Amino acid sequence: MLLALAPAVATAQAGTSPKAMPQEDMKDASSDGSAPVSHVALRDTTKLCFERPTKSSAPCVLPKGCIQLESDIGNWTVNSYAGARIDTIEYVNPTLKYGLGDYTDIEANIAPYVEVRSRDDTGVSHLRGVGDLTLRLKHRLTNPNRTVRYAVVGIVKVPTARLGIGNRQLEGGVTAPVVVKLHQGFALTVSPEADLLTNNDHPGRRHLQIVMAAVLQKPVTSRLTAFGELWTSQNYDPSGHIHQYSADVAVAYMLTPKFQIDLGGNIGLNHQTPNAQIIAGFGTRF
Repeated sequence: MLLALAPAVATAQAGTSPKAMPQEDMKDASSDGSAPVSHVALRDTTKLCFERPTKSSAPCVLPKGCIQLESDIGNWTVNSYAGARIDTIEYVNPTLKYGLGDYTDIEANIAPYVEVRSRDDTGVSHLRGVGDLTLRLKHRLTNPNRTVRYAVVGIVKVPTARLGIGNRQLEGGVTAPVVVKLHQGFALTVSPEADLLTNNDHPGRRHLQIVMAAVLQKPVTSRLTAFGELWTSQNYDPSGHIHQYSADVAVAYMLTPKFQIDLGGNIGLNHQTPNAQIIAGFGTRF
């Protein structure tokens, strides 16, 4: 009974999007706050494109031939409802990115070890194993010096997780992130996403899920950036619609010009959304 709840919670919470998500350098300066970075050349290997620590995507891409790693080093989600509680823990959750060209990069995300712990008045049960593999192909549609930048991202989820951690189904979607540079260093990122997911009661059929994230970010210092986010997911499964909303906060700190650490917390705003999620992680360019 307990483990039967886990796939629905995991699918409703994440859809086809990786959990570890977005920061784009909006300061028109190198990541350590030093001299401004030139945007004359599209292939700018000093410009970073971290999609952490929020849930949204970013329209920036990696320069051709560059490799970037972003990962949780801790991701704990708590969901309590009707006397039952489900804790989902990802100890690491790496996303590896590679720049294919001046406008395109490819990304792969997988959690090598996931633990789902379920509790109710009948006892405690556990599921452990690898997570699903998510592949993303991003194409930037604007130059990096524009005030408004946007991109399109194709997403495919490959079912590598066991049943109960995932749903053992191939799924996919598309997102179109937009970022707008505002006054006094603020930036607004809006990331609409549409996914085709497997019906819970009929694996041969698909239904629509709409996800939207809006993030306001602001450099606090030359190294520290703060984020505030509103997120929603509308899952139109015929067996029962799931409407989720969360309010999220996070900070990211540049230890070096190519290494970032971050910490974030997400609070569910209704009973269909996990109560809380705490994430900590890093991003680095090779």
